[in-house]
Amino acid sequence: QVQVVESGGGLVQTGGSLRLSCVVSGTTSSITGYTWHRQAPGKLRDWVALITSSGSITYAESVKGRFTISRDNGKNTVALQMDSLKPEDTATYYCRAETKTATRGTVYYWGRGTQVTVSS
Repeated sequence: QVQVVESGGGLVQTGGSLRLSCVVSGTTSSITGYTWHRQAPGKLRDWVALITSSGSITYAESVKGRFTISRDNGKNTVALQMDSLKPEDTATYYCRAETKTATRGTVYYWGRGTQVTVSS
């Protein structure tokens, strides 16, 4: 089992910055990657950024150049630094941990989300 808890959301003006944090606990040795997702009211949940256990990073086009994902393996934390925020970045942001084991295959663990609101 893996537990995922996000924090760091809040209200910020257009052009401002926020840093989200995702703390992961439990059987972290089976984690193969982390992703950040976001969901705006009335919209589907979208993928934002990915970092694998080997350190490979990928961003959605909508946040490329503005958001930075990073991880601290020693603390089992993943961060999402968000700069040059826009009103369209307003959403609930979720952290997801991907685990892979021989017995259970691929299992995803989600946090409960943290709200980010960007005012115009």
